[in-house]
Amino acid sequence: MTTWPTGMQGLGWGADYNPEQWPEHVWAEDVELMRRAGVNLVSVGIFSWAKIEVSKGDYRFDWLDRVIDLLHAGGIRVDLATATASPPPWLTAQYPEMLPVRADGVRLSHGSRQAYCPSSPIYRERATALAGELASHYRDHPALAAWHVGNEYGCHVSRCYCDTCAESFREWLAARYTLDQVNDAWSTAFWSQGYTDWSQILPPRATPTFSNPGQVLDYDRFSDEALLEQYKAERDVLRMITPDVPITTNFMATWTMEALDYWKWAREVDFVSNDHYTEAQSPDRHIELAMSADLTRGLAGGKPWLLMEHSTSAVNWQQRNIAKLPGEMRRNSFQHIARGADGTLFFQWRQSRGGGERYHSAMVPHAGTDTKVYREVCQVGAEYATLSDVVGSTVDASVAVLFDWQSGWALRQDSHPTTDFHYRKHVFGYYKALWQAGVTVDFVAPGTNLSAYSMVVVPAFYTVSDAHAAVIADYVAGGGHVVVTYLSGVADEHTRVRLGGYPGAFRDVLGVWSEEFYPLRQGETVSLTDGSTASLWTEHLHVRSAEVVVSYADGPLPGVPAVTHNAFGNGVAWYVACDLDESGLGRTVESALSGAGVAVPPERIEHREIELVRRKGDVSWLFAVNHTDTDAEIEASGVDVLSGTKVSGRLTVRAGDVVVLREEV
Repeated sequence: MTTWPTGMQGLGWGADYNPEQWPEHVWAEDVELMRRAGVNLVSVGIFSWAKIEVSKGDYRFDWLDRVIDLLHAGGIRVDLATATASPPPWLTAQYPEMLPVRADGVRLSHGSRQAYCPSSPIYRERATALAGELASHYRDHPALAAWHVGNEYGCHVSRCYCDTCAESFREWLAARYTLDQVNDAWSTAFWSQGYTDWSQILPPRATPTFSNPGQVLDYDRFSDEALLEQYKAERDVLRMITPDVPITTNFMATWTMEALDYWKWAREVDFVSNDHYTEAQSPDRHIELAMSADLTRGLAGGKPWLLMEHSTSAVNWQQRNIAKLPGEMRRNSFQHIARGADGTLFFQWRQSRGGGERYHSAMVPHAGTDTKVYREVCQVGAEYATLSDVVGSTVDASVAVLFDWQSGWALRQDSHPTTDFHYRKHVFGYYKALWQAGVTVDFVAPGTNLSAYSMVVVPAFYTVSDAHAAVIADYVAGGGHVVVTYLSGVADEHTRVRLGGYPGAFRDVLGVWSEEFYPLRQGETVSLTDGSTASLWTEHLHVRSAEVVVSYADGPLPGVPAVTHNAFGNGVAWYVACDLDESGLGRTVESALSGAGVAVPPERIEHREIELVRRKGDVSWLFAVNHTDTDAEIEASGVDVLSGTKVSGRLTVRAGDVVVLREEV
């Protein structure tokens, strides 16, 4: 089985292509403009179910045949979708019971997309039938490079609470627990919730007050797996008919999506693909992009991956949809390539005239080709064509960040010490400190063997099994360095609090214990003895074997340790028991890096917004992205592939520019 779209030459460059939105005379023009822009890969048919299957079992492929033939004649490879992301009106009208139900009992209506229950047998039957027809019809088409199953699973309907889901949830539980074990895992002795029969168990629908935490977390797990099973059902049909065509679905490992545990999903695709959109108003949007790209590379196990969607300019769904500045789309594209992508695609090729995403930017804007966007599209397409030797190279990292979607699910529940904590934002704070230090990181799943890393950051690893806690303890005992943050180790995998003092599972490794959490009031800050401040979170920490690095200077806990480090076995474990400000967090991370023997590149001292990442294959490629409006000089030697210029010792990266340097060994 191949693990990359077949027949690809060089880096992938293209978009979602939705020709069904346009009259047929536009299609030939589209292909010519694609060729001019260097496009070599497009996703086709993602939202075309209603046009392919016009009524139950009545399939119409003639229009799609003409589209794919045109693309093939233009030398463009096709990532063909199963078209199941948006059920057609005839299907939901005939089977309204397949529509999803909210926690408050409201059944959602047709009229947008993803209008299906993840557990619906009707949806699965019709989706797999469509996938089978597509595979049988296009199995031998020479343009077929890959299969694209569904689209952005869980983006709009990640949890359904209908009776079908209730029955499926009970079956899911019964395969994992006895009824007594459910009562124990969910602590149902509290509030008289003890179950005496499986039929009594329901999804965590709207209740008078807080839902049961263990029940909610297990329903998150069930819902994640229900969507994954839907994906696998279509994938398995495709694999049976076209065993040599690789299969993927587009993840959303990004700030906009937290509903799925992509560590599980990544094991079920032939190659990882991801969608990413920047948060237009954030001054740190380029750093969040880097985090998403590194996380996606982690999901891919370090192998090359595909950016299935990003935007040429503004999107349509944020509160303020701000256009990208000149050069920003180019920098975004090269950031993804620098961090392991072997191709970047957009949503979409031609900007829609109507529909819900008519103001979402595209490779060809409403205004046509005489535009900043299309000119930049053509520029990047031409530049990608010079980088075919980069394909297949990988990114090395000596520092890892542990990322756990399930801890994020548990921490977003009600009835925690504060409602102001946000898991991904917390992780991003540590990622930003590492990015500003010029350190490239890998993201790893709970339970990963950590021996290859000099240092591991463990942010808010809240729901921790004994086995996963032991992996971290063994890593430190063997000589590793960790930075563990507050809200780690507090609960077991069922969200039951570990007794004996926080941080529970990590007390011995860290050499500390906390007797009580002291979250801060909205807008409140406290001072620390090193001059930094903390907000949102503090806790009443005691040291056992750890050394105090920083303490609180004021606030509710003056003199109490805030940051510690502890020798454990042959390694060192840091504990950050508060929400440090950016400067304090940066100093702490750089101190931990120094202790772990991870050098901060000297150019980071002067140029903290110059992004430098290396990909390595037969040679080394240095990607330099200048996110500032000022030229910068760094030490480097080699050939600037994009300009052909020889660089000896000093490389100038112009303001807002990108350089790809084939380094001299």
